[in-house]
Amino acid sequence: MTKKRAASRDGETPFWRQKTLAQMTDAEWESLCDGCGKCCLNKIEVITTGKFLYTSVACRLLDQQACRCTDYANRTKRVKGCVALTPRNVGRLKWMPSTCAYRLIHEGKDLPEWHPLVSGDPESVHEAGISVRGKVVSETEVDEIADFIVKWAK
Repeated sequence: MTKKRAASRDGETPFWRQKTLAQMTDAEWESLCDGCGKCCLNKIEVITTGKFLYTSVACRLLDQQACRCTDYANRTKRVKGCVALTPRNVGRLKWMPSTCAYRLIHEGKDLPEWHPLVSGDPESVHEAGISVRGKVVSETEVDEIADFIVKWAK
């Protein structure tokens, strides 16, 4: 895996270009989350192909405006199937969005311009149309999840 070593605007090389995911501090790790909310969408795995169908149905714990979990510390206890992302499992989670910073860094890619760590603005992910803000419904409002399959969520 190769990493770009370009300097940031202030001349310093950002931590995500210097470290592997496993080398990051907890604060650095958490700051990689861009707040898009895509990982909190319900997905349907097609058993015969191993592929995932993405839906516009959000986990009941997702704050749809902030695109953040309302009970982050307890999410894996409260939501069956919720996965705590780690440096060890990020490469195995094929359903992670292609825009996800954890996935991008794991694949040796750089963060996009709209990522809050690059832009300096936590709203940039929403302004760029990357987040699920205004595009999803809560799983508490859905009877048949298959009616909400979308292509944009990947």
